[in-house]
Amino acid sequence: MSAKIGFDNEKYIEMQSKFIGERVLKFGDKLYLELGGKLFDDYHAARVLPGFLPDSKMKMLMHLADKLEIVIAISAIDIVKNKIRSDYNLTYDLDTIRLIDAFKSLGLLVGSVVITQYSGQSAADVFKKRLENMGIRVFLHYPIPGYPSNVEYIVSDEGFGKNDYIETSRQIVVVTAPGPGSGKMATCLSQLYHENKRGIKAGYAKFETFPVWNLPLKHHVNLAYEAATVDLNDVNMIDPFHLEAYGETTVNYNRDIEVFPVLNAMFEKILGESPYKSPTDMGVNMAGNCITDDEVVRRASKDEIIRRYYQVLKDKTNGKCSDETLLKMELIMKQAEVTIDERAVVGAALKRAEEAQDDACAIQLSDGQIVTGRTTDLMGSSSAALLNALKAVSGIADEVHLMSPDVIEPLQKLKINHFGSKNPRLHMDETLVALSICAANDPVAKKALDGLSKLRGTEAHSSVLLSPVDENVFKKLGINLTCEIR
Repeated sequence: MSAKIGFDNEKYIEMQSKFIGERVLKFGDKLYLELGGKLFDDYHAARVLPGFLPDSKMKMLMHLADKLEIVIAISAIDIVKNKIRSDYNLTYDLDTIRLIDAFKSLGLLVGSVVITQYSGQSAADVFKKRLENMGIRVFLHYPIPGYPSNVEYIVSDEGFGKNDYIETSRQIVVVTAPGPGSGKMATCLSQLYHENKRGIKAGYAKFETFPVWNLPLKHHVNLAYEAATVDLNDVNMIDPFHLEAYGETTVNYNRDIEVFPVLNAMFEKILGESPYKSPTDMGVNMAGNCITDDEVVRRASKDEIIRRYYQVLKDKTNGKCSDETLLKMELIMKQAEVTIDERAVVGAALKRAEEAQDDACAIQLSDGQIVTGRTTDLMGSSSAALLNALKAVSGIADEVHLMSPDVIEPLQKLKINHFGSKNPRLHMDETLVALSICAANDPVAKKALDGLSKLRGTEAHSSVLLSPVDENVFKKLGINLTCEIR
């Protein structure tokens, strides 16, 4: 874990905004910008590029606010399946509404929603009506037989021509989605077809933070991206088209490289000639130019790879990923030359568990200090570690008791006697509620509670898998948690 900065966020926002503006001028009238990854909360980028702020992409868009509008793409297939965005535990349709509200609250224009892969699904019809009742324009795009290979058919009145033309009013149209596989690229290409038929000079570009095209293929930042998408079969590759066209080695990922010849053919058919010679050409990512300390971002990326390894172990135990995914994750660990021993909280938690002969949890603070907690009659190990961490960051002596038994015991009785719980120990959320009650009259407890913000970005490890309740509290507090699988 490193508290050092390795990325210049202000430079990034300025450079990224300027570069996108220049890409608009290359095409003339309009730019369709496919925006991948997370917009509001890119915590992966913040972890591997210390100094990058999770809302950096939004701040960049705000620089262009008067020139852009947003189109959100959602697949009818995902609506029917009730596909869930795991980080918010929201279905894609509800997350689309969340995105609309979030964009509007920042003063950004949400021009419309496009439902892709539409073939009369009743659930999509219901969602369309709901959006229209909210005053949101909705357009429909249909499945195209042979997509993306049958270029002649796709780029015709029977292919893209059957799709609704999305009416837009701004120079930059950002096409985003609640998650992958929503049809962002196909939406952009369909619009190019329709704009060209109307005599409007429009272009396409892609904005994704990872992989970072101008870092080496096996740079730890790019390996961390592979680790983050290990279940999606994304593999970083040298862009052969860019190498052939410019003699320059750049990095892209397999899906963009595989589909580029088809995209190129579509560009040629729509625009007369392709504006791009490689997948890397299509991108507008400036992140690699804003790294200020390579060693810092490498160390941060190694830490992220280890965390991702533990997540894959957990997913494998819960039946959420395959043996192949675990093997790929182990290969990434070897390529990055990292082991779990490099994660200091792992050894600390296991040592404490062995000493206590019970469950234990360790938290590493921003200054490198590690505090631990074990399971007691009053609370679980993660709750104990949390209180000890709050004491440490608030300058409170370890022997001081932050909470009165008069507060803890009624909570335990409530759990057992009325909620039917067999475990009287306080989870982390219950512990924080108890601490908040104590803080009303105890200045020491209040001082500890005020220290919560100092725990954001710290590291934690548990000797056992934790309950979803405790995992969620760690996540909300911004503490990076890993767990042993037992």
